[in-house]
This record gives sequence, structure tokens and C-alpha cells, in this order.
Amino acid sequence: MSQNSEPRGVLTVRIGAMPADTNANGDIFGGWVLSRMDQAGGIAGVERARGRVVTIAIEAMTFIRPVWVGDVLEVYTEVTSIGRTSMKIHIEAWARRFRTEIHEKVTDANFTFVAIDDNGKPRPIPRN
Repeated sequence: MSQNSEPRGVLTVRIGAMPADTNANGDIFGGWVLSRMDQAGGIAGVERARGRVVTIAIEAMTFIRPVWVGDVLEVYTEVTSIGRTSMKIHIEAWARRFRTEIHEKVTDANFTFVAIDDNGKPRPIPRN
């Protein structure tokens, strides 16, 4: 059961939210969610660029709903544009609520990654 539209992109990271990841109110830290999104974007970026990538920008994020202990965070990625050395990846985080069938979008953002060589310098992204 989904509370809103279906996730956009490919499921890239799936992880349980644990008590160590909470703030004093018992909600999962937004930074923990952001970190998992960056991790998923890095995975998608490495696959597309066939090598190392680094995050250089994140467009505005708005947290729509909280994540709670026991939820499973699912992060979806979709490469939306590719330049010579950089790419934009749309990333969505969804929560599969603990012991329910509820699947809710938590946040989304567009991340920009740059492909780099072994010396940390930008390199061209393969065209296909």
C-alpha cells in the first residue's frame, strides 16, 4: 500500500533505521537519511560513470515525513542528465513503516556528481 505516488527510479539502497540513528525525540536524524541518499547516489554514479565519482552539489531538500526506529529506508535513484564530466541524479527516500504495508515518501533531491580519475581530477563520463 502506498500513501502517494510510486517511487521514481531504481531501488539502490535499503536499510533499517536503528535506535542509534535517532535524535532526543526518537526520530531518525535527517542527516542519517541524507547520508543514505548520498551513498545511493554514489552507487548509481559509479555504475554510470564506470569509476569514481564525488558529490559536488545537492539541490534543496524538504523532509516530508519523519523516519522512525524500525522503519526500512528505501532509496531510489535515477540519472536524469549527463554532461561531459558531471551528472545529475534524482534521489528519493521512502520509508516502509515497521510492521505495516505502508510505504511513504520521506524526501527527495537532485544530487550532482562529478566523475574523477585516480588523481581526483574530473574525467569524461563514457557516453554509453
